[in-house]
This record gives sequence, structure tokens and C-alpha cells, in this order.
Amino acid sequence: MNAAVIYWSGTGNTEALAKAVAEGAGVEAVECGDFSGDVAALDAVAFGCPAMGDEVLEEDTFEPFFAGVEGKLSGKKVALFGCYGWGDGQWMRDWAERVKAAGADLVNGEGLIVNEAPDDDALAQGKALGAALVG
Repeated sequence: MNAAVIYWSGTGNTEALAKAVAEGAGVEAVECGDFSGDVAALDAVAFGCPAMGDEVLEEDTFEPFFAGVEGKLSGKKVALFGCYGWGDGQWMRDWAERVKAAGADLVNGEGLIVNEAPDDDALAQGKALGAALVG
């Protein structure tokens, strides 16, 4: 299965989770600004972004990237993950709805959210999410 793990991280928390998801999927994690592939050519993709501001995706780098690939997600397996420090996960619920509306098969329901830095349990959940993405 042709898969990718693409993320944005400001503090390193979502990056740590991305690496766990990538390990579970058997691929490398790539920052969205460094991703040079074509999402349309993938069978499965995991996206990671923390909650920012008023529970939204990071607006300067990740949101424009995601908006640019959103139309290519129909029929693909997609996993979402990210870290947050406040709120109740509304950014992830909104993001999951966007992915479903794009016609993707969302792995793990609403995505994996982790409060602050991922601990060993959260990293294990990330690895399981990556395995489910390609399984």
C-alpha cells in the first residue's frame, strides 16, 4: 500500500506523534512543507496538526497545504492526529468532518488527539493508528 504520514508541529509534540504513526505504518513522517509527493497517488495518508488559536488547524502553513490536497482524498484511507493544550477537541471534529465530506474513509473515527506531549500510551496509540491506516 502506498502511504504517507504528513504533519506540522510547532512544539515537537505532534512531530513525536507523527513519528509513532509513521513507525506503525512502516513509512517516514514528513513535514507538510517538505512533502514533494502527490496525495492523489497515495492509497492512504495520515495527517497531523495540533490545535491552534481558537481550536483550528495551523493557519500559515498546514491549513493552506491541507486545503490544497483536500480535493484529492476521495476514496482514500485517511487518519488524523494531533496534540492540543486547551479546548475539547473541536478542531479535530471539524477536521474529521472535512475529511468525510471529501469522500475519504476516515480511520479511527474522529482521529487521535493527545493533550500536550504524548506519553508512552499515546505513542502506542499512534503506532496502532499507523498500523490501522495501512492494514
